[in-house]
Amino acid sequence: MFRYVARRLLHLIPVLLGISFLVFLLVHLVPGDPVRVMLADAGSPEQVERMRRQLGLDRPIYVQYASFVVRAAQGDFGRSIHTRRPVAQEIAFRIPYTVHMAVAATLVAVAMGVVLGAIAAMHHQSALDYGTMVVALAGVSLPNFWLGLVLILVFSLHLRWLPPAGADSLAHLILPAITLGTSSSAIIARLTRSSMLEVLRQDYIRTARAKGVGPRRLVYRHALKNAMIPVVSIVGMQFASLLGGAVIVETVFGWPGIGRLAVDAIFTRDIPVIQAVVLVAAVIFVFMNLLVDLLYGLLDPRIRYG
Repeated sequence: MFRYVARRLLHLIPVLLGISFLVFLLVHLVPGDPVRVMLADAGSPEQVERMRRQLGLDRPIYVQYASFVVRAAQGDFGRSIHTRRPVAQEIAFRIPYTVHMAVAATLVAVAMGVVLGAIAAMHHQSALDYGTMVVALAGVSLPNFWLGLVLILVFSLHLRWLPPAGADSLAHLILPAITLGTSSSAIIARLTRSSMLEVLRQDYIRTARAKGVGPRRLVYRHALKNAMIPVVSIVGMQFASLLGGAVIVETVFGWPGIGRLAVDAIFTRDIPVIQAVVLVAAVIFVFMNLLVDLLYGLLDPRIRYG
């Protein structure tokens, strides 16, 4: 297991360097002079030159990249052009909100996805099976912003059960979590169904059925547990994608996470903040995938020696 972990960690080095290089190029891919873009063409030549020196853009590009990597490894992303605060502080303040939303959305996705997938597998090729899969397909297809607006209209404006925006209490988390978790629940439901059907065809299930084990006990005690191995891997990757993909949902519900920070930074042309948010989201995604790989290797030893 130690060699497997070490091998997987070594594989991360070129991935992280590639991500850092792409994020670093962001400032150089801006059309025109990036400093004038950040100042919205309103700065004097002295201000432009001062900011160019502050950002290190007056140095050779390979020196800029090396400095960017070293500073990022130390958690130093520079200062926000708009607020003048350290970008690391901005992210440290915002990221707990995004993590709370991603965790809540993952719980919603797992609860809905596993239940729907198990029901569909237990009633294979029945109306309930087809109906459940239609719901799952709709969940994947519906855009988050549309579903979020519908939930606000129904539960906030019409029924007045839940607040439409903000992050002041647990009630503010319910609608964003449902919105963000619905598409993931559909993916988990489809995977749970196919995995359950495969497990239900195994010999030990037929043996248990021949011994008189009841359908409910057969599913919940024997089939569901073994069917969860591939589901665990997809849940980990879904959590990582939820962390990085909450931009629209945070904007719709006024949730002050890093997605909302990224949107605000795009509107204010705050390139250091955009770079930091993209880099942090990408690194989280990479390490969550690593965690899933390690967990999968722990569950199935054949992967460690493959």
